[in-house]
Amino acid sequence: MKVAVMGAGSMGGYFGGMLARAGHDVTLIARGENLAAIRGDGLRMHTEAGDFTVPCSATDHPADVGPVDLALLTTKTYHNVDAVPAMAPLIGSDTAVLSLQNGIDSYLPVVEQFPDAVMLPGAAYIEASRLEPGVFQQAGRVVRVVTGGTRGSPPQHSQRAEQICAAFRDADVEAEASDDIDLALWTKFLFIATMAGVTSLAREFLRDLLPRPEWRKIVRACLEEIETAGRASGVNLAPDVVDRTFDYMDQSRGAMRASMHADLVAGRPLELEALNGAVVRAGEAAGAPTPINDVIYAALKPYVSGNP
Repeated sequence: MKVAVMGAGSMGGYFGGMLARAGHDVTLIARGENLAAIRGDGLRMHTEAGDFTVPCSATDHPADVGPVDLALLTTKTYHNVDAVPAMAPLIGSDTAVLSLQNGIDSYLPVVEQFPDAVMLPGAAYIEASRLEPGVFQQAGRVVRVVTGGTRGSPPQHSQRAEQICAAFRDADVEAEASDDIDLALWTKFLFIATMAGVTSLAREFLRDLLPRPEWRKIVRACLEEIETAGRASGVNLAPDVVDRTFDYMDQSRGAMRASMHADLVAGRPLELEALNGAVVRAGEAAGAPTPINDVIYAALKPYVSGNP
């Protein structure tokens, strides 16, 4: 399978490296020092399964690659305005685009730009980081991809999702093709939007907030608010989704870091529109009040492009 990865950051580098290691023809779309390091030394991977180096093509010109079978979109969502149009040379008559970005509607710019592509929204569960240019680390036992066709898409999209998931599994990445990708997206979104939004608003880690009753109440209320917005949007979330997510937060809070919180502290741009902004938009569209996310969105919006 010919694969291009738009966004050779932590997640894109890991998944691209695993697919290349399994024998697929992978090209990473990268830039700067990261591009130079991958070209010179390959992808250097530190994973729970061991350390290895993967020879891998890399370029900063998608036109050098041409149409591919699979285009992975793994940039930060605020780069979509540039990244999605730049994917045009990668998109052929039978290209599948797998978006593994945060959010519930981040894939929509791809649909608008390339209406004939096989659009596969997805959710990635992984703890990954880029240690230095060309060097990627994966930690923890959970590495999982869930994807599937959008609501009302042709049956062929589901078939492509199955084929792509099989390729991931052959590359030692757990992958599942879902018949209800909206459910998968919202289930992850409920967790990540709450954790990112509340910790960014408080400028504190979840481990410091949950022991305090006043913040514990806010965290749970934020989960419930997103659940309500999801159900009002027609998503059949599990009856116990809030309880399970809150329990997971309680049990794992010592190891949890929200990338939006880290970006805020570092003065970098924020994925606010893809996270709490998306809650607000979904609530407005479905007639579901979102007062907590309204406050999070309003308080963080001045920082969306980096510290003013």
